[in-house]
Amino acid sequence: MVDMDGSDEVNGTIEIESATADEKTLYGVLRGFVAGVSEAGAGGDPPKPISSRIRASLAKTAPELRGASEKSAHDLLRWTRQGSPLRALLVVSVGTIMLLALAGLSVFMLFFVASILNAVIISALMSLAAAGGFLALFFACLTAIYIGAFSIAVFVISATTFTAIIAVTIATGWIGFFLIIWMAAKKSMGLTKQLLSVGRWTKL
Repeated sequence: MVDMDGSDEVNGTIEIESATADEKTLYGVLRGFVAGVSEAGAGGDPPKPISSRIRASLAKTAPELRGASEKSAHDLLRWTRQGSPLRALLVVSVGTIMLLALAGLSVFMLFFVASILNAVIISALMSLAAAGGFLALFFACLTAIYIGAFSIAVFVISATTFTAIIAVTIATGWIGFFLIIWMAAKKSMGLTKQLLSVGRWTKL
């Protein structure tokens, strides 16, 4: 009975370890997606169209995305807790920089999609008003103004994102510097207390 229980525990441990090993991280899911998109035809056959390969790779890797995200977040949290406060500061700073970069990219893509839609609408109106010279000139001026406004918006978004990333990097550097000084002072105080206690015991 004891042997059976022990074997069950061993088997359970083996099953848990194998299940944990089979879990994929975000890096593994990304590699699987890229491999599915870039795979060649089997047996010398011509490769499938890129659209069908992307759909097949997405259908294969999309169900694994949630589990991979949870496992990657768990591994990152465990790695952060195992280290010093400097490691936690590094994780927070890198995460903040990535969030700022993604926010800037999202705003840029929003402006880009809006500009494409407006350009299509303006082009349609210009084609309809091609018979009238005044309307064509008006829409041409409107297009030029729109392109200038879009360029200014892209410049402002890029400059703001870059400035925010630089500010976060500088702030992280100063926080890390003061944290190193605080940790060094704490270690020095602990070493001083140990030396004083050793000196007292030596006098006794």
